[in-house]
Amino acid sequence: MEVSRIIAELDAQIAKLQQARALLAGTTAPAAGRGRPKGSKNTSSASTATAPRKRKLSPEGRKRIADAMKKRWAERRKQNSKS
Repeated sequence: MEVSRIIAELDAQIAKLQQARALLAGTTAPAAGRGRPKGSKNTSSASTATAPRKRKLSPEGRKRIADAMKKRWAERRKQNSKS
């Protein structure tokens, strides 16, 4: 076995034992997980400039969708009453 591999395995075991000790002592160390750290802010202004805008539905479009759904529900009710 290579010395560097043995050292890596020992470091892994030490890290596990330290984490277990911290849990038992009640002082949990911050876990190094995926993603952006909690509380950090996105300082990139380029990403906010290219963010998609929220779409707004016009009253006419909303009415069209509502009428189509009412028609669909009426057809469903008609099919269920025949059964």
